[in-house]
Amino acid sequence: MKHIKSHTQTVFVLCSLFFVLKGNAQQLETLINEALENNPEIQKFELQYERAAEKVNEVNTIPNTEFGVGYFVSEPETRTGAQRLKVSAKQMLPWFGTITSRENYVSSLADAKYEDIVIAKRKLMASVSQSYYILYANKAKQAVLVENIKLLTTYETLALTSVEVGKASAVDVLRLQMRQNEIQQLKDVLQQQFLAEQTKFNNLLNRGNDVTVNVVDSLMIPSEDFEITTENLALHPELLKYDKIYQSIEQSELLNQKESNPMIGFGLDYINVTERPNMDFSDNGKDIVMPMVSVSIPIFNTKYKSQSKQNELQQQEITAQKQERLNSLETLLDKAINERISARISYVTQTKNLKQAKDAEDILIKSYETVTIDFNDVLDIQELQLKFQMNQIESVMTYYVQTSIINYLTN
Repeated sequence: MKHIKSHTQTVFVLCSLFFVLKGNAQQLETLINEALENNPEIQKFELQYERAAEKVNEVNTIPNTEFGVGYFVSEPETRTGAQRLKVSAKQMLPWFGTITSRENYVSSLADAKYEDIVIAKRKLMASVSQSYYILYANKAKQAVLVENIKLLTTYETLALTSVEVGKASAVDVLRLQMRQNEIQQLKDVLQQQFLAEQTKFNNLLNRGNDVTVNVVDSLMIPSEDFEITTENLALHPELLKYDKIYQSIEQSELLNQKESNPMIGFGLDYINVTERPNMDFSDNGKDIVMPMVSVSIPIFNTKYKSQSKQNELQQQEITAQKQERLNSLETLLDKAINERISARISYVTQTKNLKQAKDAEDILIKSYETVTIDFNDVLDIQELQLKFQMNQIESVMTYYVQTSIINYLTN
């Protein structure tokens, strides 16, 4: 368990390095720590590792000692007397170093199983982070929709005033009201989506589905991205697991070679002899004690040759699987890097567009003082503003989701 605690501390350090976003850092790190502590999948892998490690004690044994007792129904007569009872004991011992090889093999399997814990913790960190950013984006979009509803209410007041002075028609008012209804519908749908994502998030932390998740009010894309060390990808636990499995196969082959050697046995036979009646000599009725040594030789060793061949083929398979997974991780990393760059480009563009849409809105409102306002233009500008605001939030979410993937792959 000390090994597991040490890794958990390392995970916390990775969290601290990644979440460098002011108030978001501590809050999200705290949630991730809670997930790492309570998530049942992590607990499952930890128990599997402990069980695998315990198997070392299981294999650190020698074969059972054999005991036998026999009673002569028809007592055979010998010179010293009749044989009545036979007791035997026998112990087989594996070849020198076989037990150590078994321990090394089981330990190597436990080491490979431990990488499952490391992988599961990294995946959990990424899942919690991504779900958090989805919840943030949802809340941010709802806030934008509320602002737009208030803005449309202001426009509606302007339209009602314009109708009274003959600068607008009742149709303009109805059109603004319908637009408010559409935006309210979008907000209600987002609220339901938030509740569904909140349930998913709480399940990752293994707590009640109705626990409210509080997210930060705003997130900004940092001015510079943190440096990505792609060389770390080769040390990713998903790849290290293949190395550990490869090593376990090596230990399996060493064990196979040891088990193909003879086994040595030591034993002792005791035979109870009764005295011959009416006879007097020195060995009359003397019991028989017979030490024995035996050897078990695997003359037909096709089994061990086949196992060696299987181990060789399995090592080749593991090598191919590792290369295949490395290619997949490299593709995933490159995609995450490029999508994060795209998110930054989109964010900058939406920011520019949003400013220009705001300027256009100000021009329209100011023109209301001198000429008749065209509420169709107002609705078009408002729709563009909403689109740019939503896209901007989406870009921020995408940036941080892709960053969590990069963090999973390179830290």
